[in-house]
Amino acid sequence: MELPHTMRAVEISAPGGPEVLRAVERPVPVPGPGKVVIRLAWAGVNRPDALQRAGAYDPPEGASDLPGLEGAGTIAAVGPGGTRWTVGDEVCALFPGGAYAEHALTDAGHVLPVPDGMGLREAACLPETFFTVWSNVFMRGGLRAGERFLVHGGSSGIGTTAIQLAHNLGARVFATAGSDEKCAACARLGAERAINYRAEDFVAVLRAEGGADLILDMVGGPYLPRNLKSLAEDGRLVQIAFLQGPKVEVNFAPLMVRRLSITGSTLRPQSDAAKTAIAAELERAVWPLLAAWRVAPVMDSSFPLTEAAAAHARMESSAHIGKIVLQIAP
Repeated sequence: MELPHTMRAVEISAPGGPEVLRAVERPVPVPGPGKVVIRLAWAGVNRPDALQRAGAYDPPEGASDLPGLEGAGTIAAVGPGGTRWTVGDEVCALFPGGAYAEHALTDAGHVLPVPDGMGLREAACLPETFFTVWSNVFMRGGLRAGERFLVHGGSSGIGTTAIQLAHNLGARVFATAGSDEKCAACARLGAERAINYRAEDFVAVLRAEGGADLILDMVGGPYLPRNLKSLAEDGRLVQIAFLQGPKVEVNFAPLMVRRLSITGSTLRPQSDAAKTAIAAELERAVWPLLAAWRVAPVMDSSFPLTEAAAAHARMESSAHIGKIVLQIAP
């Protein structure tokens, strides 16, 4: 099947708010060796998309300037050399950018099959979130069954995924969220204690439990010293974003006395080989959980591709619980 020459897409016309997102026509990408083009039905909306839109998160060299880091659809073209994928396969994928479009290019190793029994809408929500959570909580953070795990932003796409995976793999899960409704959602997903950070001090809650063995944080700023106080001895803090800023004064003496560890990562700049390794781990360890519906994406809302600005406004309002998606094909 031949690729069309042009496609509908949404681009960032200039750095700014959601209103700078603009519907355009773009050339359809052509796959080189080891690459595939996916005809997208749905694309996930993520915080990094908004950061890129605001001019604070440039795409990697050689990546599309279009926003969009995850989506689901069918393989439309395969580059020279062949891969495990053939035209027509239903898949979801991690993209270096470009998923706010009818067609998007990615490395064949960053593509995964749609889990058995799952639709493309739900599958579009998996890659960015599950790659991020699995690589940081389990591969980097080393979370083990029986450990106490705290995730901030428990009602976000990252948070809802982290709660479910940690709970299913035997950890004791704690989560913070900004309302009683969001806390109730975290509890339904497997958090034994959901903490409304507007009414309670998460440091006191975790210290009463003996401290967290692992914390996944995307808030940063004033949370950093509080996270260190919340950790158990030999505890680990994994930082994946800084919604309240990357700079803060910290007393590092407890780091040595209590043998604490701080690490972190950003997914997008990692090598193709690193992302391929994460994909292989997900297919081995997590895809069976998805196929059995022991874990599932929590869906918040859907918008047409041409209403990407409204989707961004919804995400930045922080009113959502779970994932926001763009419908690209009927």
